[in-house]
Amino acid sequence: MVKEILENIYRIEVPLPNNPLKATNSYVITGPQRNWVIDTGLDRKECMRAIRTGLTQLGIDLEKTDFFITHLHADHFALAPRLATKHSVVYMSEIEAERLKEKAPWDDMLIFAELNGFPREELQTALLKHPGYKYGGTKQVPVTTLKDGDRLTMGDYVFTCLLTPGHTKGHMCLYEPRRKILFSGDHILGDITPNIQLWTDTDDSLKAYLSSLDRILNFEVDLVLPGHRHRVLNCHARVHQLKSHHRARAEEVLNILSNGGKCAFEVASQMSWDIDCDSWDDFPVPQKWFATGEAIAHLKFLENKGLIKKNIRNNLAIYSINSKKGLQDDQPY
Repeated sequence: MVKEILENIYRIEVPLPNNPLKATNSYVITGPQRNWVIDTGLDRKECMRAIRTGLTQLGIDLEKTDFFITHLHADHFALAPRLATKHSVVYMSEIEAERLKEKAPWDDMLIFAELNGFPREELQTALLKHPGYKYGGTKQVPVTTLKDGDRLTMGDYVFTCLLTPGHTKGHMCLYEPRRKILFSGDHILGDITPNIQLWTDTDDSLKAYLSSLDRILNFEVDLVLPGHRHRVLNCHARVHQLKSHHRARAEEVLNILSNGGKCAFEVASQMSWDIDCDSWDDFPVPQKWFATGEAIAHLKFLENKGLIKKNIRNNLAIYSINSKKGLQDDQPY
C-alpha cells in the first residue's frame, strides 16, 4: 500500500508476515534526477512483491534510485542488495557498514544466550526462526558510508545524518531542519517501543539508547516518520514516554531481583510483556529470544550503575541486588 506523506515523500507498507511488527515502512523520496528509498524489508517474496508494486505505482526507475538504510536489521536492509542496480548508491552509517563486513555473530550470540540462561534445547529453534537469520539475505552490495553530521540532498530536501546508537550500534536517523522532519528508523516508534537488546558483554545498548533519545530533544521535530506503524506528531513527548518506559522497566527488574538472584532468562520470564499469551511457557521461542535480549540490556545497564552485580556460577550468569537505594531521580534518563 502506497501513501503520500508530504510533497514528493511516500510510504510503502512492506508486510512482515507472522511478525508482531506487522510491516516495515519503506519511504520513497522522488526527485528530478534521482529517487531515494529509505529502508526496504525482509528478503522474502511477500516483501519484494509489495515494495516492487509500490515502486511501480510511483513510476520509480531503479536505475535512478539510491538507498539509505537506517540500520542493518533484516527488516530494513535485506532487500536493498536485490533492489539496487549498478547505478545505485546504498548509504548507511560507517559503524553499520563495518558490521556488514563481519561474519554474522550467530554462534557468539548463542553462546552468550546460553550463558544467560536461555534453554539449550530451544537455542536452535530460536536461531532458525530468527527473522534476521531466516530472511536476512545473502547477496552483497557495495555501500557508501556516512558519519554523524553528514548531509544528504534528496530531491527538495536536505537531510542531516544523526547517529543514534541503541537499537543497533550504528543506527542513523535523517533530520530535515527546514521542514522539521525526522526519519527515525527504529529509534523512535509511535505505538510500540523499540526493542533494545544486548547479546554481548562489552556494550551497554540501553545507556546508548537513552543518550540518543536525549539527543533528539535538541532538535525541533514536527513529524517523525518511523520504521514501523504510525507517524509521531509530538516527538519530544514521545521521547519522554520512551524514557519513562525504560525507567519503569529498570525498576521492574530491580523488584524481580529483590526476591533473590536470577539469570536473565528467569528475569525475562517475570517481566511484563504486551503479548497475547497466558504465561511465559506459551511464548513463541522467537519472542522469548527478544525478551531475553531486552532483559540482558536492562541488567547490563543496572550493573554498570552499580545497582546489581553479576556472578558466573557453573557457566551461568546470575544477577543479584548490589544496593537497595533504587534508581535516583538525579540519574540520567
